[in-house]
Amino acid sequence: MNHIMLLLHRWVGLIMAGFLIMSGLTGAVISWDHELDDLLNPHLTHVASQGLPLPILDLVTAIEARDQRARVTFVPLAHEPGDSLPFGVDPRIDPATGRLYELGYNQVFIDPGTGQELGRREWGAVWPITRETLVSFLYRLHYTLHLPELWGIDRWGIWLMGGIAILWALDCFVGFYLTLPSKIPSSTAQTHPGWWTRWKPSWMVKTSGTARRINFDVHRAFGLWAWGLLFMLAFTAFSLNLYREMFYPMMSLVSEVTPSPFDVRTPNDKHQPIAPMVGYASILERAQYEKAKRGWPEPLGDVFYSQEFGIYGVRFFHPGDDHGAAGVGPPALYFDGSDGRYLGDQQPWKGTAADIFVQAQFPMHSGRILGLPGRILVSLLGLGTAALSITGVVIWWQKHTAYSRRAKREADHFDPVPAG
Repeated sequence: MNHIMLLLHRWVGLIMAGFLIMSGLTGAVISWDHELDDLLNPHLTHVASQGLPLPILDLVTAIEARDQRARVTFVPLAHEPGDSLPFGVDPRIDPATGRLYELGYNQVFIDPGTGQELGRREWGAVWPITRETLVSFLYRLHYTLHLPELWGIDRWGIWLMGGIAILWALDCFVGFYLTLPSKIPSSTAQTHPGWWTRWKPSWMVKTSGTARRINFDVHRAFGLWAWGLLFMLAFTAFSLNLYREMFYPMMSLVSEVTPSPFDVRTPNDKHQPIAPMVGYASILERAQYEKAKRGWPEPLGDVFYSQEFGIYGVRFFHPGDDHGAAGVGPPALYFDGSDGRYLGDQQPWKGTAADIFVQAQFPMHSGRILGLPGRILVSLLGLGTAALSITGVVIWWQKHTAYSRRAKREADHFDPVPAG
């Protein structure tokens, strides 16, 4: 049994190693995506103007007037003094081709006090990689590998990384099993150390050993001490990348999950977007009404429109809390883009146990569920995951090299008997 488990751990680990090194290192970086983006691109994210911001919907109108190929699909509403407003845009359909325009950008940065456009960029662009796109390039690389669209499907990278996450989660159990001490026959058990005494060395690094021994100890000990957190990262990676395909159907089978409006609709092809029949002004008015009914204290934070689903979403939070606050995310309301009717809501820490578990997937994976300490922890885990994969490859290479040398020595000493 141990031999089978060892083979599984070895070859599955080698298959995953490159992916986990990449995702570990990028995960350690993107835990600080907002801070790094502000540091690299102050010309986009910071403004010097003072005074009250201009009406937000006037800014939306101005952006769409400057480029009629674009539709504003994300509107920030919770403004922090000194910061610009990052609007998200998606392309409209080109009547001449029946397909989406190629805008070359999906974000527009606006000075809220003057309405001046500070710049545009393609968030998540593959090439060219500039200081404006570096953080978002790493962010998308982390979970999509930037694999291109093939046969009308643009989720190949997401599915691949979801499959790697499944292997990783299963391999966590295989690796744990391999650290357990071997079973001692009952006839000799009296003369052997206790079970914990035999397992204890697996949790330690013998710093006085050879480099090969230290590498092995680091691999085994870190895997044990961080086992629960590593499994959490693997499981949440699976749930996020394969949410519609596997995670949500599985959760629905084992527990009662309240579907969101996105769960009960089939998304349109991205080249056949659903144009909204109701504008932002009407949606925000209805959102204010629903918020007052519920007595939510948070102000309007942002509003977005999903062209694939034909759904508006309005989130409520204080300035800065969309990316820095602990918990499972802000409350949100959803409305139909065709007639503005209310579709549902999401309230943090509310609903069935399964609902809360679903809410917690991204906050756990990113560490944001614990706020700043959680983000620090996830960064360290990202570096640890990369180190675990590297030490695993080194262990395999050392054993492979030793086996090859031994086989060569045996071949050199083999003196075949001549025929005849």
